[in-house]
Amino acid sequence: MSSVMQDLLEQSSFDKLKEGSVVSGTITEIRQNEVVVDIGGKSEGLIPAHEFIDIGELQIGSQIEVLLEKLEDKTGNPVVSFDKAEQKKNWENILTTFPEGSVATGRVKAKVKGGLIISVGVDAFMPASHIDVQPPKNLDQYVGQTYDFKVLKINPERKNIVLSRRELIEEQRAEKRRTLLDSIEPGQVRKGIVKNITDFGAFIDLDGMDGLLHITDMSWGRISHPSEMLKQGEEIEVMIIEVNRDKERVSLGLKQTTKNPWDEIDRKYPVGAKIAGKVVNLVPYGAFVELEPGVEGLVHITEMSWTKRISKPSELLKVGDEVEAVVLGIQKDEQKISLGLRQLEPNPWDMVRHNYPVGARVRGKVRNMTTYGAFIELEEGIDGMVHVSDMSWTRKVNHPSEVLKKGDEVEATVLDVDAQQQRISLGMKQLSDDPWSDIDSHFKIGDVITGTVTKLTSFGAFVDLKDGIDGLVHISQISEDRVEKVKDVLSAGQEVTARVIKIDREERRLGLSIKAANYSSEELAAETASFEALNRQSGTDMMNLGDILDAAHDKKD
Repeated sequence: MSSVMQDLLEQSSFDKLKEGSVVSGTITEIRQNEVVVDIGGKSEGLIPAHEFIDIGELQIGSQIEVLLEKLEDKTGNPVVSFDKAEQKKNWENILTTFPEGSVATGRVKAKVKGGLIISVGVDAFMPASHIDVQPPKNLDQYVGQTYDFKVLKINPERKNIVLSRRELIEEQRAEKRRTLLDSIEPGQVRKGIVKNITDFGAFIDLDGMDGLLHITDMSWGRISHPSEMLKQGEEIEVMIIEVNRDKERVSLGLKQTTKNPWDEIDRKYPVGAKIAGKVVNLVPYGAFVELEPGVEGLVHITEMSWTKRISKPSELLKVGDEVEAVVLGIQKDEQKISLGLRQLEPNPWDMVRHNYPVGARVRGKVRNMTTYGAFIELEEGIDGMVHVSDMSWTRKVNHPSEVLKKGDEVEATVLDVDAQQQRISLGMKQLSDDPWSDIDSHFKIGDVITGTVTKLTSFGAFVDLKDGIDGLVHISQISEDRVEKVKDVLSAGQEVTARVIKIDREERRLGLSIKAANYSSEELAAETASFEALNRQSGTDMMNLGDILDAAHDKKD
């Protein structure tokens, strides 16, 4: 055929082609990214490979229908589209085949702003909020995938279709939920997918509805957060604990799918048994030790050492330590085990009675003082206490700091031992004899003595005499003249001469009189005679010289 004839035929075919029409074409070449189609025009058209579901299924020479969008582009080639031809042919079929509310199968073509373009024979739009029950963060994962969709809305004039995958999923889940609620019963074990993890537990997708797995039902042991045991998307087996069909709620348990280790706890860990475990938690009052998964025991801080003074468990232990302990007690119903560390060693208090018998003389350092006494360290962890009443025979000690200070080395006598209560009572004054036991051999009423003023009060002055015995000079016995304030006449450290006028065994005090110290025997006899006359007249019996002097003084006034 001549070239002139060929040109005439092509021109004839070209004249029949109309933009916007669907025409038949022949595949002449299949390239990596495009397909070449001859539609009988002056040149061939190019169709992008992504317009075909599977370019590998095409064959050279095959006939396909394409939409002629433009007779010629800038380069003189026709602009054709296989995809748009399919859409144009299918649009009328779509209106009758997939009315609103029906289900259509389609392929995700592309991601666009706000959602996805779905091919269901024609292009349809699916908003991002309708892709799944929970809007996904990455829309690219859906491109190229085929799903079923629910037709939400069709606009024939605009040739616009809106689809939803989410509503279809929700309808399917609602049906599954009804089926599940009809068949589910407490005690059943079912598979589920970890859907979401919170601080208090996890929601498990039971393929129809979500169930709550609370953190307390995840393990027989201790966990601080559900993420320690579960991962989102993980498949697990759970037991149905409770079903509320009215509220459509299901409570789940994970630990219930395994045997409760506390069922035979008293057989596995009898009281007195020596066990091994790992420290898993420290609290102010002790340490928790894991004996096996789901079983922990508490070592109270008081059970950590016989002798060391432990203020917090971290002084002795740290999390992760492997330790041995002794079982002290089991509360099976409360799932509690009491453990002890110190029981692994002999109790030093068992030897206290032997090492510190009553009456023994001991020596130690003042470790601590309280308002009622001082603690003396006899050996590491073994203290004895000296009560303030056992510090002096002669002084009334109101606080141990009046006699001792922290760190002092002191001697004492063992008064009592209570090994069970871990107490040793000590006495300092018992190291010497009580001078008040034979006070009459030291002082008699009427004796003139010399002493040093140690303390001034509003009512008189205390005077230090021999053997640590104190005497009290009442303000009325300081001078013949009236004394308003003791400090105006006497001062601490001043040496004074006085006469013994009272001996008070109960209060362990001597009454002294400075003003009577200089009385002559005649003056004293006169005072005594005058008082005795008063005593006879009144019919009373005054028993000591102090009373005589006071009465005689009152008579003079």
